Amino acid sequence: MAKPRKHKTEDQKADNSEAVVKHQKLCLAIDLEKRRIYGYTELEVAVPENGIVGLHADNLMIECVTVDGEPARFEIFPHYQQMDSDDRWCSVSSTNSAADAAGSVYVSCLERELVPNLLIMCSNEATTKPVPEQLEETVQENGTQTSSESKQNVKLIRIDYWVEKIETGIHIEKDVMHTNNQIRRARCWFPCMDDSLQRCCFDLEFTVANNLVAASTGTLMYQVLTNDDPPRKTYIYKINVPVAAQWISLAVAPFEIFPDRHNNLITHICLSHNLPKLRNTVGFLYSAYSHYEHYLSTKFPFGSYTQVFIDPEMAISSLSLGASMNIFSSQILFDEKIIDQTIDTRIKLAYGLARQWFGVYITAEAPNDEWLLDGLAWFLTDSFIKQFLGNNEARYRRYKANCAVCKADDSAATALSSSDASKALYGTQCIGFYGKIRSWKSVAVLQMLEKQMGPESFCKVLKNLVAPPKDTTHPLRTLSTKEFRHLANEVGNLERPFLREFFPRWVGSSGCPVLKMGFSYNKRKNLVELAALRGCTATPDSNPTYPNSKPDFVKREADAGWPGMMSIRVHELDGMYDHPVLPMAGETWQLLEIQCHSRLASKRFQKPKKGPKHDGSDDNADTVASVDMRSNNDSPLQWLRADPEMEYLAEIHFNQPVQMWINQLEKDKDVVAQVQAITALELFPRLLSIVNALSNLLCDSQAFWRVRIEAAFALASTASEETDWAGLLHLIKFYKSRRYDEKIGLPKPNDFHDFAEYFVLEAIPHAVALVRAPDKKSPREAVEFILQLLKYNENNGNPYSDVFWLAALVQSVGELEFGQQTVAFLSSLVKRIDRLLQFDRLMPSYNGILTVSCIRTLTQIALKLSEFTPLDRIFDLIKPFSSSKTQWQVRIEAFRALLDLEYHCKGIDAALILFIKYLEEEPSLRGQVKLGVHAMRLCQISGDADDDHGVMQGTLVALLRLLESPVAFNNVTLRHYLFCILQVLAGRPPTLCGVPRDETVIKGHTEICNELKNFFAAIVNQSKPAEPSLDALMLPCDEPANETNTETNIVSITDNERTQPQDITLTLTEPDVVPKEGNDNNEQKPPDLIILDSSEAHKEPDTVSNSQERKKPVLKIRMKQSSAASSRAEDVVDNAVLERSQGAHNGGDHGTSSSMSMDAPPQRNFIEPANVGNQNVDDVNSCHDLGSRVTASIGSAKLPHDGHDDGVGDGDATLLKELQCTAESSKVQSNDVETVNHNKYISLRALNEGVDGLLAGPSNQAVSGNKEKEKDKKKKDKEKKRKKKDKDDPEYLERKRLKKEKKRKEKELAKLMATPPLIDAKQTESVKDEVAVARVTNVTTPVDGVVKRPEGTTSTHKLKIKIKNRTLTKP
Repeated sequence: MAKPRKHKTEDQKADNSEAVVKHQKLCLAIDLEKRRIYGYTELEVAVPENGIVGLHADNLMIECVTVDGEPARFEIFPHYQQMDSDDRWCSVSSTNSAADAAGSVYVSCLERELVPNLLIMCSNEATTKPVPEQLEETVQENGTQTSSESKQNVKLIRIDYWVEKIETGIHIEKDVMHTNNQIRRARCWFPCMDDSLQRCCFDLEFTVANNLVAASTGTLMYQVLTNDDPPRKTYIYKINVPVAAQWISLAVAPFEIFPDRHNNLITHICLSHNLPKLRNTVGFLYSAYSHYEHYLSTKFPFGSYTQVFIDPEMAISSLSLGASMNIFSSQILFDEKIIDQTIDTRIKLAYGLARQWFGVYITAEAPNDEWLLDGLAWFLTDSFIKQFLGNNEARYRRYKANCAVCKADDSAATALSSSDASKALYGTQCIGFYGKIRSWKSVAVLQMLEKQMGPESFCKVLKNLVAPPKDTTHPLRTLSTKEFRHLANEVGNLERPFLREFFPRWVGSSGCPVLKMGFSYNKRKNLVELAALRGCTATPDSNPTYPNSKPDFVKREADAGWPGMMSIRVHELDGMYDHPVLPMAGETWQLLEIQCHSRLASKRFQKPKKGPKHDGSDDNADTVASVDMRSNNDSPLQWLRADPEMEYLAEIHFNQPVQMWINQLEKDKDVVAQVQAITALELFPRLLSIVNALSNLLCDSQAFWRVRIEAAFALASTASEETDWAGLLHLIKFYKSRRYDEKIGLPKPNDFHDFAEYFVLEAIPHAVALVRAPDKKSPREAVEFILQLLKYNENNGNPYSDVFWLAALVQSVGELEFGQQTVAFLSSLVKRIDRLLQFDRLMPSYNGILTVSCIRTLTQIALKLSEFTPLDRIFDLIKPFSSSKTQWQVRIEAFRALLDLEYHCKGIDAALILFIKYLEEEPSLRGQVKLGVHAMRLCQISGDADDDHGVMQGTLVALLRLLESPVAFNNVTLRHYLFCILQVLAGRPPTLCGVPRDETVIKGHTEICNELKNFFAAIVNQSKPAEPSLDALMLPCDEPANETNTETNIVSITDNERTQPQDITLTLTEPDVVPKEGNDNNEQKPPDLIILDSSEAHKEPDTVSNSQERKKPVLKIRMKQSSAASSRAEDVVDNAVLERSQGAHNGGDHGTSSSMSMDAPPQRNFIEPANVGNQNVDDVNSCHDLGSRVTASIGSAKLPHDGHDDGVGDGDATLLKELQCTAESSKVQSNDVETVNHNKYISLRALNEGVDGLLAGPSNQAVSGNKEKEKDKKKKDKEKKRKKKDKDDPEYLERKRLKKEKKRKEKELAKLMATPPLIDAKQTESVKDEVAVARVTNVTTPVDGVVKRPEGTTSTHKLKIKIKNRTLTKP
């Protein structure tokens, strides 16, 4: 069985350093009219030793955090930070540099998202009280603690929040709200550990309007009506199976509920207008549900199963997985009149159900094990296809998928289980083209294992995986490749040497075997001599080497081979014989001898010695090559097949005579053998024997309908003047024999009762349109035939819709090539298409399929006749369909058509510019993804046609900005395709695998997480109040500094010690000369800085006070400076505002925050310290999070002229700095009305650094001013030379960009804070439960001269601190 989670090793620890969620409760209130989502979540967390718990939270406004009911400190670091600068991408000059920049940006975004950004400080003392009964079942979920442990360090963390931006993870459109399971986006609608390795049980409560239905994961326990007016309804769900946060799904809308008719545990939900389609679509689901339970010999793991269908423009994909609930697009629903959608819909619904077992209930132990769960889900789906859609359907799909894998499995991106690749792809391996290839390859590998161990043994392995655990204390189910390999050995009875070679070759590496084989019959020895050449699809040439990738990952040794023996099936006159003789390892050249069982001598007498013709050949015998006749008469062989049971995922090229391929096509009833024969016969010269064989298969109603369609397209390829257009005539003859009235020579009314015949006839017009004359134009007969079908289509009396039938006819028109003889029919065809467009506007077809096909066909005709037809008219014709009011499918097809026209007219650069414009216009996430896929295909076409794409720098920069924009953050799949577009433009594969990485720039998420936690811990330690006596604050001005202490002393005063106002005076001695850059400051001591803490002595600084009457401390600092010279002002102002999120209160007011401002009255002249912080402010910002903010700022001071005392009382040239520190929890406010428009701020950190800089040098140091100026001048010259060299350095440009970005944000924040709103008494009285905390973070960055003084002057600072207490009373 699947094993419980083991203790993680040091390099496997989760992002939150051993913190484990035991249980989580989520309670939300949802108001669709006001687009508001608010509530709280409670997490029972095993706290690590450092006491810091890391969670993920984006687009959320955190109001307060409590731990075991007590307010807790927390810090939030947003993952998304928009950075926009004009010179940010100045180094991008080509597609290669743009691709490198895209890789750096994309990897950085993915790396940041792995890091927990909501850090909460919890007490790490172990709890000795007994664990509650509710927690007993969940305390062992993650396998981190044993039952013998008597102490559980489990804390209850409650987070009150509301969703700030309803843009990703959760969506509201009109009266529908739903979630999706995009990669790492569950954090965008509730705080959680958004990691697939972190799983727990959930309690869910959702309160919605009385007329709405809230469908979610788990079992619906009950519903409760609230006492609100109007009353609201609360849905309570509970899921007892541990699942990851990404599998929590929610859908709220006025849904219609349709219980399953066969099983009351299955529920189907949709909007009211889709209910008839829902009833017709889901009738089969109980068959799949019961088949899975019977095949796995176990019940459904979640107790109940729910399917929710929403409109396609709302869904980001056709399937959004969730625990016990899947959200599908209603596009796959169909009514009883639709035929074509049935098979695809049933397979999608069956796959979504299979993923509940493999992927949600049982999860991957590590990222490189995800292939196994995806493959097992598709394997289970394949068993459903065999059971209910037929073995032919299953084998045909598997063969086509294997062919696609062999063509694409040529690089490291398709390796299924490589630790390096899985870590480097960050979960993007499931997106796009390579995601499909990996899915198909994973199920093919499992099917190979099934062939090796047998169906019964493989079924036993699956039963062991999903069987209920014997140890109920470890309900967590994970599966690894290593464990599956062990089960294959123990249960499947596969030998260890075989498995030891099988998994590294097929799972850990890329590439499939390529076999080229031919044979010769030895008549004297009566045996077959078979020659085989083995190769590999993945070659060193097709895999570019990257410096950070391992050699064995990107290339395969040619002689390594694959384990096992391939079978050769020989069909002889006496029967069929299998010979497992071809080794898949060893020498690449193999020459084998296969003994024949039939004796040629016993058949010689049956050969007519004088008959020039043979049975069934008639007059066509002369056209068949002599080798074909000898192969039939001079040997007992009929045909040969390699790997008939598809035991290997291999590309096989088998060479045998035409007659043997015809024998295989006509006599072998295996659909794979028939498709292989058709593919081979298409490559031979046009022979009438081939045409007759294909025509016979087309007319055979007993043959599988998909094979008959393959034969129809093969007939179209064989039609030529050499065969007197026999293929075209056979196609038209077959169609008329089924659908035409012989008396009048016109098509009959449609009759679609025979579904197999319907699919075959539907494909005939498309095949006819592909026939080409020697001049590469369509024959006249083909054009007339299609026009006649369009003209005389009649669906009266037919119970089934002909919308797909008509769509196939219209698309066949787009495949025609018009020449001089057929261009006269063009106007009639276009009129018919226009008529269908008008008809579809009045009566919209199913999913707009008819309008979509018409737009596609008109675009194809316009592009083919662009020399004769102005494309502007087609552009104007299609443009109205791109309106937002049109149907979603039609709008996207119109966008595609317009992009195609733009590309063929103006090139790829213009098409990409238009693509960016359409992305802004398209509101649906799924539509944006469709546009991204199409733009990438245009780039691939452009690369195949011309190596020089001709993409301008502005377009590349626009794509890069879009890659890191909020649009890309909200749409994970679109972001991946934007990255792929830039890679394709540079001629690289569209995958993240193999992208060069700068390890010095990109840090592992574990390292980043540790840095954030250390930073958070430092903040918490600095904010903790000390409890000294009041005498400790009275510092003598002449006290010598302690040379051993180099950091600022932080002293706290509690409210208990602030009974009366006190004046504290500090005299700071300024050195004669400000030290220049590079001076050693190790011998100096920074001044003692006094911090006044508003929290009480027995509480933490962030503790919330519930008293009715509060005291608001006001800190005033007066600094006096004696100077002999007149004042001089500097002209540089750099403002820095440092914000950090704090848990400040328990109230529900979103607008409250904790802030501290220091204001100064306006003066005439300024002495402004320069900004010396080299650290990017964004790295420690909290993005102005409302409700949890601490702002520290200091107003600028002015130096008065002689005769102006400004209220100080001294008339001489003294510097007065009056800094008023007001600590409050709601808003930054000014106490002086006159300073509203004049105050300018610098950060408290900058003040601290500025004072440090003043005291950096020894007081008795005297240096000549001229020498100082000369040294400064020399240093500036060196700096200018260095900057000239660094102009082209990307690292220098990036640092410069960050510095400019920081200054720009600082100035914006300073402008915002320069005009703080006036708060009247009423607003002040409304402040509730506020705590003021002033904190200072000491930055160890060396400080250059913050304030420059006139040379040769001395001055002394006198610092006065006044403390005033003001009382806030609540109404």
